Amino acid sequence: MGVKETVKALSVIGIGEIYITGKVKVGGNVKSYPNKRQVLRALFDSYKDCTKCDLHKSRRQVVFGDGNPDSPVVFVGEAPGEEEDIQGKPFVGRAGRYLNEQLKRIGMPRETVYITNVNKCRPPGNRKPNYIEMQACLPYLRKELSIINPKVICCLGATAAEGILGKKIQITKMRGQLFPYPYNPSVKVFLTFHPAFILRNLNAEGEFIEDLIKLKEIVKGGL
Repeated sequence: MGVKETVKALSVIGIGEIYITGKVKVGGNVKSYPNKRQVLRALFDSYKDCTKCDLHKSRRQVVFGDGNPDSPVVFVGEAPGEEEDIQGKPFVGRAGRYLNEQLKRIGMPRETVYITNVNKCRPPGNRKPNYIEMQACLPYLRKELSIINPKVICCLGATAAEGILGKKIQITKMRGQLFPYPYNPSVKVFLTFHPAFILRNLNAEGEFIEDLIKLKEIVKGGL
């Protein structure tokens, strides 16, 4: 991407100043994005060296979202694991491969959707990101979602639901339900289990597949 294109892309995601050989101020608010990949690339580039929380000290790299930015559904997980930290893509480890299988099974293959995480850096030992770490990443996630502007955000697990909805969630009781996205009520939030949970609790697999089928029906029906 050239300098002119980068400046334009950064302006539409709310970054008002960049530095090249001096200060360049960019203005204007754009609510639609004719080239989402370009705007996402600019957003990614602006965050790739992020040091807002301590996770930057142990990460290999920042792991951005991946997939089709024109998808009507975005899947949001918790945070990268070891394989994601190595490869630089979300959901490429064991849980990701399982998710890929189930998405293909219901006729919604991975390459047709967009997948990201609440946190973009791997927490040590794959632990849950803490409050400070989540708050550092959430503004980035919200910009990412505003660019894609999906019909439905599918939260994979309680941590993703907490980050998206801003409150504690009991995923076993609230899975399969729809909620308005607080930052754009026209976008719906759908809750289900994280694939890693299913791999540890195979007795819940039927409910997970049931949720994915329901999600596909919701997206197809246009809400």
